[in-house]
Amino acid sequence: MPTITEDCIDGFQQYYSRPPEMPKKKSIKQMIYDAEENSYFGRTVESWAKIGIFYIIFYGVLGALVAICMWAFFLTLDPRIPKWKLESSIIGTNPGLGFRPLPPVDNVESTLIWYKGTQYENYKHWTDSLDEFLEVYKVPGLTPGRGQNIYNCDYNQPPPRGQVCDVDIKSWAPCTKENNYSYHKSSPCIFLKLNKIYDWRPDFYNNSQTLPADMPSSLKNHISELEKTDPIKLNTIWVSCEGENPADQENIGVVKYYPIRGFPGYFYPYQNSEGYLSPLVAVHFERPKSGIIINVECKAWARNIKHDRKDRIGSVHYELLID
Repeated sequence: MPTITEDCIDGFQQYYSRPPEMPKKKSIKQMIYDAEENSYFGRTVESWAKIGIFYIIFYGVLGALVAICMWAFFLTLDPRIPKWKLESSIIGTNPGLGFRPLPPVDNVESTLIWYKGTQYENYKHWTDSLDEFLEVYKVPGLTPGRGQNIYNCDYNQPPPRGQVCDVDIKSWAPCTKENNYSYHKSSPCIFLKLNKIYDWRPDFYNNSQTLPADMPSSLKNHISELEKTDPIKLNTIWVSCEGENPADQENIGVVKYYPIRGFPGYFYPYQNSEGYLSPLVAVHFERPKSGIIINVECKAWARNIKHDRKDRIGSVHYELLID
């Protein structure tokens, strides 16, 4: 007669003994469907139904909660007015200045505008790039809402709310497509654009007695003349383009600005009105010295615009090289 200890040992061995081996095909078939337990992949039809209903309800409720949260979130947003503006936004209150045309995409880090003035194929990239950039200014239909919202603005007639100022492309002459933007004459045009910041209002330099010391003397003289002849036009964000170093200043030649020397104040504040296009300044380098790199720095001038080339605010740098 077995003892209690022997019974315990026999029970332990039976409990932990390996199950009988079965052929591989049979084991896979049994895993898919077990006829003894009437189960599929280890669960009966009733068990699969219960777990299926559970997950359908679980993910349905979870999806509904996410949808409700997103709906409530979007109720707090306006499609045209950003939630965070000016000091509260990442962009801040200091606009950047950009230039066109840009170098080819395979040389995106470069700021060098380099071509031979007598060879069409050589300056074709630059004129084609300007054609593409200015297309929205020439064809109103490319900007949604522009056709019905255009208003003929002036310094005495700012646009009503919801309407946008027209940009007269004819006033850029000689910086026009028909004239190849003057690239074929080795006197290229560069277009400047101020970055858009919602509800930003410029504080104009409209008094010749309070101009900053580092403002170029040619711009100071221009402001002084306007102060005497047409003071209403003093409400402008001024623009200056100069050679960075004494040698660059000698080689840059005469620089002219079209249609005026800055961005008219009636384009601001930017409020994301349908059809809005930023004003542009065409900078015409009439006779830059050929065969040498000329470093150019352009700045936008207003009391609330700071200049920092490292952070790319208020100014922009590029180089000209015309062979």
